[in-house]
Amino acid sequence: MKEMGFQACCLRCDAEDVAASARCKRCISRHTSVRDQLTGVSTDPFTQFAKEILVMAAAPHRHDHDEIHGPILIEQQRLAAGLSEPVPESTLEDIEALFEQQKSMVKVNPIKDIANQNQWKNEAPSKELQKEMIGKFEQQDHSEYGARTIPSRDIQQVDRSERSGEDVALTDRLQAATEAQRAPVEKKEQVEKENFEALQEQRKEWKNVLSEVDDLLEESGNIED
Repeated sequence: MKEMGFQACCLRCDAEDVAASARCKRCISRHTSVRDQLTGVSTDPFTQFAKEILVMAAAPHRHDHDEIHGPILIEQQRLAAGLSEPVPESTLEDIEALFEQQKSMVKVNPIKDIANQNQWKNEAPSKELQKEMIGKFEQQDHSEYGARTIPSRDIQQVDRSERSGEDVALTDRLQAATEAQRAPVEKKEQVEKENFEALQEQRKEWKNVLSEVDDLLEESGNIED
């Protein structure tokens, strides 16, 4: 009944409080019919008023500030609270017991307790074991480790502009649209277009700068050769 917004009726009902009684079933059936009638779309003022009353009755704690219905909603909450078991107040002993319980809880450290399973994390291996481990590494040839790889053929540069995840034009359009939201409605389209063109022009200028830098680097490399 509370979900349907008719808890106020149950709280003020003079019938015996017995679950699944005949009177309760009749009330629930009638209230369900009323709720179903009010859920439809209607512009009738009386229907709108009835919907507002149901919303208030279903959640009185959210609307008890209402100037007209506030006192009734507060009374409804008081009646509902009388049906529940009283919550005992916390004593000083309860609070101290809670603190002690929290202190006794062991917090798991994923790095220390799970990831770090090194058997020597608390004590270093013996000198004999260290020498044995070093000897195993010395027996292997590490002369070629870190050597530079020389490709046998030229590697073509990948055109990353074709990748959907790197669509710079789309990124500029989104940024332009975001900035255009601050403009008046009648000027948003024009502002978005101007912002997009400005961002595209900045990208072109940046590409030209990078191209000039590449040319300078190539020229300097040729001079050193």
